[in-house]
Amino acid sequence: MTAALALARKGFRVVVVEQAERLEETGAGIQLSPNASRILADLGLADRLQTAVTAPAAVRVLSAANGREIARMPLTGAAERYGAPFWTIHRGDLQSALATAVSRTPGVMLKLGLRAEDFISHRNGITVLTHGRAGTMDEHGTAFIAADGLWSRARTRLGDAQPARFSGRVAWRGLVPARLVAPEFRAPLIHLWLGREAHFVHYPVKGGAVINLVVITDDRWHQPGWSEPADRAELVPRLAAETWAPAARALISLPDAWLKWALYERRPLRHWSKGSAALLGDAAHPMFPFLAQGAAMAIEDAAVAAECLARMPDDPERALRTYEAIRRGRTRTVQRMAARNGTIYHLRGPGAWLRDTAMRALGGPRLLQHYDWIYDWRPPS
Repeated sequence: MTAALALARKGFRVVVVEQAERLEETGAGIQLSPNASRILADLGLADRLQTAVTAPAAVRVLSAANGREIARMPLTGAAERYGAPFWTIHRGDLQSALATAVSRTPGVMLKLGLRAEDFISHRNGITVLTHGRAGTMDEHGTAFIAADGLWSRARTRLGDAQPARFSGRVAWRGLVPARLVAPEFRAPLIHLWLGREAHFVHYPVKGGAVINLVVITDDRWHQPGWSEPADRAELVPRLAAETWAPAARALISLPDAWLKWALYERRPLRHWSKGSAALLGDAAHPMFPFLAQGAAMAIEDAAVAAECLARMPDDPERALRTYEAIRRGRTRTVQRMAARNGTIYHLRGPGAWLRDTAMRALGGPRLLQHYDWIYDWRPPS
């Protein structure tokens, strides 16, 4: 939907094909760092998002073993430092704001309950084969942008036959009313607990009314799908009392219901465009959530793809090759950093001690400098 809005702003007519029958408030929290919030604000969404977002004052890094603060990375001056705010938001609220904007934007049509099955390029553009309740039908256009996620059909169609591989990690996601948690954890902060073979992130969403909880564990996965409901009785034993502080375990014990996701990975693609078709977001470059940049990279992709197509409207194949060339290096570096963070966060023994000591020595402000190249990004002119 971000890509559709960016393209419509450039004068294109856009059809968004979505296989869900209706848009529902599913999922959990998303961090919108300044590189992403800048684009959403440029698309006119800032006022619509304002009541749903929280602007965290800092990222507070804690030791899971004893609850002590290791470092505090300041974010209060993010808008001045990067020219855009740092926000946390529930995925459903972001989706709702985008859907409302799409419904009010001339030239954009959202078609629900319709799945893109295949596509073919030809002299007159591109034809996308779709399937829904009404049967099979075609959509015609000059270009096709597939944002169909890690399990992308379009990615397979572009030539990547390698299946996604389970990473050995599982994400557990839960939500709890803010009034039920300790006052220090209701504050507008992103808390990151670093533990042995696991880490825990929580922050406010819904304008501060709800706390989003995410626990990542080194784990196994034997289920046929990649996500399923879970409960606290399944999660809490994975964070042993002898290695996790009481405050962290108390938080994790609050939600009755959790959802758990197996974290899969796919190898980086050499090319994610072919002819008048290209991939966007996780379909092109799925990444682990350990840098909180999955959504941001997709939003960046949308802005760059729209700009390239606007610059070369009569040559969509060249435009999409240019989009890919602009994005490939940055997204690949972010993928690598996210994977590396996963290793660093789950260290144990001497490795964990060295990590914590180094973070304390650097201090929060200097730690933030390591992310300047991500947060200060702007669409290339």
